Amino acid sequence: MTTLQFLGAAGCVTGSRFILEAGTARVLVDCGLFQGTKELRLRNWAPFPVPPSSLKHIVLTHAHLDHSGYLPKLVKEGFRGTIFATPATVDLCGVLLADSGHIQESDARFANKKGFSKHKPALPLYTEVEAVETLQFLKPVPYGRTETIPPAFSFSFQPAGHIFGSGFIRLKVDDGRQTLAILFSGDLGRYGQPITHDPTPVESADYLLVESTYGDRLHESTDAKDELAGIVRATSERGGALLIPSFAVGRTQELLYILRELEDGGRIPTLPVYVDSPMAIDATRILMKYPEEHDVDMSREQKAGADPLNCREVNFVRTAELSKTLNGMRYPMIVIASSGMATGGRILHHLAHRLPDSRNTVLFVGYQAEGTRGRSLVEGARQLKIHGQMVDVRAEIKMLGQFSAHADYSEILRWLGNFKKSPRGVFIVHGEPEPRRALQEKIVHEFGWSVTLPEHLERFDLK
Repeated sequence: MTTLQFLGAAGCVTGSRFILEAGTARVLVDCGLFQGTKELRLRNWAPFPVPPSSLKHIVLTHAHLDHSGYLPKLVKEGFRGTIFATPATVDLCGVLLADSGHIQESDARFANKKGFSKHKPALPLYTEVEAVETLQFLKPVPYGRTETIPPAFSFSFQPAGHIFGSGFIRLKVDDGRQTLAILFSGDLGRYGQPITHDPTPVESADYLLVESTYGDRLHESTDAKDELAGIVRATSERGGALLIPSFAVGRTQELLYILRELEDGGRIPTLPVYVDSPMAIDATRILMKYPEEHDVDMSREQKAGADPLNCREVNFVRTAELSKTLNGMRYPMIVIASSGMATGGRILHHLAHRLPDSRNTVLFVGYQAEGTRGRSLVEGARQLKIHGQMVDVRAEIKMLGQFSAHADYSEILRWLGNFKKSPRGVFIVHGEPEPRRALQEKIVHEFGWSVTLPEHLERFDLK
């Protein structure tokens, strides 16, 4: 018998964890952190539903922390198996996991120093050292190569177009009675985006897990470049700073690409651009290491001798000391810093200094999960709690959903339209309740497929 259990990303966007079992064999697909509301974050501290030492294999769709960030905790609790990922994802995990451990340690120290933690003392989920120790268990698997996991599983990756290194996982299971193909979408990318390839068409699977982050929404049809150019010009004319909370992997590189295009076209003034994220700096280096991840336009520019990710006055900020000096600068500038949902990292210090000034703009360029500071700001919060202090919000708050790396419902349906026959079952994951329900209705209406909305920890027999 083959069973699939949803240990995360069921009824919420984050905490991607799915366990597939065939007899006594089991494999975990994704191992992500829960992010957002306190209720969700507390799940990171709960005992893992199966003994970590009983797991021998993990397969990752991509490196974002809501898909990989729980790995060090699992290793800390006894996992000693193999973690499979694409080569770019392996490299990115080396950056993201270490940074995650560092941030958690820093946040715990800060909480203890300020005395506002309810826990005595505040502790990190795992440390930077523990995160680095996890990397020894990662094994790269290129796109398109079939990897066997005895005794019951085999899998391959296909480009998902979400971020570089992201892949759909086509996992085959033979439990002695039947052979099934289960497709895990991870995060589904968009069509026609800079740098990355479009999502790979997939024609069949017995069962499908598909994300639904934007299952009830369409991305704005307006030109994101036009809107970004207008925001840059308006902020500059006010003498303000443009703060962009951004995911270090994928989104930051896309922003640099487009800002450089706008500069080259004379559509924005040449401003100092500060990439204030060691992780984003390292991720940019990794992206350039894998030309096979680049789309046709980026490859063409590189072959022509251009540097597509460098604005004229780009500055890469590694040290905390230099990061702090940015807060004393009052001339127009652009600061790109993680995290993308303002849940932690250096962007919080910039927000604390810049939010009270009406000349400044804070621009969000991706999905803001429920319970995050980013979600509060885009929903109109007039005060925001940062490091235990309430900060007034007078800066202009903007949102450009066109930059999202997640497909909207029309793009999800477009991708599903490649299937030549109906799956036996579709499970909708990675979405809040309303987007999940909306996508379920759309898939049933469009294709007539059997669609299920799994709940947290729910288990299904696959037949």
